[in-house]
Amino acid sequence: GTRLGFTIDNGKIHNVSLGQGQEVVAEHAMEVAAAEGHWVILQNIHLVARWLSTLEKLVEHHSQESHPEYRLFMSAEPAPSPETHIIPQGLLDNSIKITSEPPTGMRANLHGALDLFNQETLEQCSKESEFRCILFALCYFHAAVAERRRFGTQGWNRSYPFNNGDLTVSVNVLLNYLEANAKVPWDDLRYLFGEIMYGGHITDDWDRRLCRTYLSEYVQPEMLDGEVSLAPGFMIPPRMDYEAYHQYIDDNLPGESPHLYGLHPNAEMGFLTVTSDRLFRTVLELQPKESEAAGGSGVSREEQASQAVLDEIIQQLPDPFNMEEMMGKAKEKTPYTVVALQECERMNILTNEMRRSLKELDLGLQGELTITSEMEELSNALFYDNVPESWTRYAYPSLLTLANWYADLLLRIRELEVWSTDFVLPATVWLAGFFNPQSFLTAIMQSTARKKQWPLDKMCLAADVTKKTREEITFPPREGSYVHGLFMEGARWDVPSGSIADARMKELTPEVPVILLRAIPVDRMDTINVYECPVYKTRTRGPTYVWTFNLKTKEKAAKWVLAGVALLLEA
Repeated sequence: GTRLGFTIDNGKIHNVSLGQGQEVVAEHAMEVAAAEGHWVILQNIHLVARWLSTLEKLVEHHSQESHPEYRLFMSAEPAPSPETHIIPQGLLDNSIKITSEPPTGMRANLHGALDLFNQETLEQCSKESEFRCILFALCYFHAAVAERRRFGTQGWNRSYPFNNGDLTVSVNVLLNYLEANAKVPWDDLRYLFGEIMYGGHITDDWDRRLCRTYLSEYVQPEMLDGEVSLAPGFMIPPRMDYEAYHQYIDDNLPGESPHLYGLHPNAEMGFLTVTSDRLFRTVLELQPKESEAAGGSGVSREEQASQAVLDEIIQQLPDPFNMEEMMGKAKEKTPYTVVALQECERMNILTNEMRRSLKELDLGLQGELTITSEMEELSNALFYDNVPESWTRYAYPSLLTLANWYADLLLRIRELEVWSTDFVLPATVWLAGFFNPQSFLTAIMQSTARKKQWPLDKMCLAADVTKKTREEITFPPREGSYVHGLFMEGARWDVPSGSIADARMKELTPEVPVILLRAIPVDRMDTINVYECPVYKTRTRGPTYVWTFNLKTKEKAAKWVLAGVALLLEA
């Protein structure tokens, strides 16, 4: 603009940052510019969703008979998902589009983070070596937290909008704190970076722990002696000039791999598998719906397939539990009996909804009922092997396809049938088989609290991983309960050493042996050499959190925090 004689000072550039009430200003600027041949910059048009249709009409109107030097520039943030896309097609079709893609990979991210500073920045502080050292570690930390997002929920439970502003403000804070204190205030710095600058974005407690752990590993007094490695084989560099830091990255940073973020290589496999699954599912859904009517019967391929799946499900669906009869059998209302009754009741709600919707669809496919949009959605789900949304409302979180989900459902019903015949606790309980696993875990504590007269709020669960498989357990324990059917993501359980160990390649979610759960007073809980391992219902993590089990580890717990190690109830 300056080169061509267009500047804000000479009034030939109109810069409008859109937001509340700025639409009128933008409309006036476009009118003046179109008449006089000025440039208009409209920033953040995604913030004025309702005005975009007006903007589209204005752009079209001014494109005819306007001054030849009139130009319009617009900026917007990309939509987080295709469904939330709001920019009108007309604006996109008629414009030259320039996208600013964030860098991918540790090398590009680390160079990008360093590019926010220069040689002058490095010379600002009187404690030069400390400042440079921590600044480089912060750049690596910034690159790690930003790029970790691509590993899905094993990276972060939720996605956070970390940005360059977080890093530049952190470096300003670092400069001020180093100048104001005689010694480096390590704890204060870690708290400010981890809980306020970056932690301000974080809403999940486990992600907050991850952020804190990164900083405790990267920002520590030993870094000044060059004894801290940011990744295997990549040490914090000695005091250097700005350009030398860039050169150090090119010469010493290992090749791109999950190891650079503290993750196991399996994390990449898991994330790529999920991505390709999603791709193939989308391709399948893009296929033309109406195929040739099979054998001239006038029934589409989709309807035939849906009918076959429907018949199979209805045939195998067991009768609902007789709740009145079960209430009569359950003389003593122990915590475990209450859990069993609640689970049977919830199972009845789910199977009744399945039976109702399938019978309705059956009548629709036979032409006896008008097909509604709900029936059509159910039919499509049966054809594409998805669990219908009308069922998931009453079900438990699951990422399985319909065939596997239904097989899993029948197993859950069988477990409940066995348990509810005499209400005797099974030798080992399938923890994943519950709608609400927390209720069973609480029942373990309640029954111990009643037996020993302990206050419930001063108790917790101790998880001891045994060396036995489910088949080897024949009797329930004297106290607590054995549970099975848990899987570990990010690492594996090593039976001989009785602790967490590095995962084996291509074993994404190895099964954990039977675990003995006992209720103990909080003050007797082991806190040395343990990793506080979150338990989730599915790989989605976040909202599917169940409990925390303290598992034994021979290595530092920080290693497993960075690796995103968790127990899952569904592999």
